Amino acid sequence: MRKASAGWQTFNAVNLTFLTLLALAMFLPFLNVLAQSFSSSEAIVSGKVLFLPVDFTWINYQYVFSDAAIWRSFGITVYITVVGTLINLIATASLAYPVSRPEYMGRGAIVIMVLITMVFSAPLIPNFILMKSLGLTNSLWALLLPGAISAFNFFVMRSFFMQIPGEIIDSGRIDGCSELRMIWSIVLPLSKPVMASLGIFYAVNHWNTYMHALYYVNKPALWPLQVKLRQLIMSDEINIDPSASQFSSLAHMDPEGIKMATIIIATIPIVLIYPFLQRHFVKGMMIGSVKS
Repeated sequence: MRKASAGWQTFNAVNLTFLTLLALAMFLPFLNVLAQSFSSSEAIVSGKVLFLPVDFTWINYQYVFSDAAIWRSFGITVYITVVGTLINLIATASLAYPVSRPEYMGRGAIVIMVLITMVFSAPLIPNFILMKSLGLTNSLWALLLPGAISAFNFFVMRSFFMQIPGEIIDSGRIDGCSELRMIWSIVLPLSKPVMASLGIFYAVNHWNTYMHALYYVNKPALWPLQVKLRQLIMSDEINIDPSASQFSSLAHMDPEGIKMATIIIATIPIVLIYPFLQRHFVKGMMIGSVKS
């Protein structure tokens, strides 16, 4: 094995240093929020908390877990994420598969129309008028249907489907498979990597639903977790019942710890999903984005 040149070693060292600093710049703020979520209000207000908890306490999480409104928003976000991701994958695959097969007529026009949506997006006011005229405002459907198909994800899935050998599709037809049976029994089992990859994209997008909820949902009972989190952060006060003995220490304090605990709870679940899908995610993005 040849020894790396001095220039290459220097490049590797600079690249490693840069990426390390970049990773720290992304991780340290999260670590600070995590430390504040386990710290007392006095320590947070006085600025003593950096990367380790000060006056360690669980009371912030106890309050968050006892707040019915936060749990309701959490449940709405989970529902939107699960149902919305299923709708996204079904709709995207239903459009991407026919367009990926050369025997289907008119696929070029469909690709152009989808491409136009990537370049020109509809303004907010016409979107709002459309949602209102369809009766979708102040309902969870307003957060599920408008983005059923992402143009970028459509092209990734279409590219993946185009790499499935035509002989496999033809053999299924010879064996008497209908189009739906062939998609269910042949195409989808071969498409687990791209489904996992795009499923992560769609799930993260639904989990972080914020702007659409602000625009189309005015009922606090239907707010997803991110909008509820905004309310907590923007509000100067959090309603704490002083008669509740376990929260009496929070009643007259700046509830920064509660806000930080809510941020952690809103962040951790979607982060934990990635390690289980990492293998499929990398494979799906590589195969779905490179055309041989």
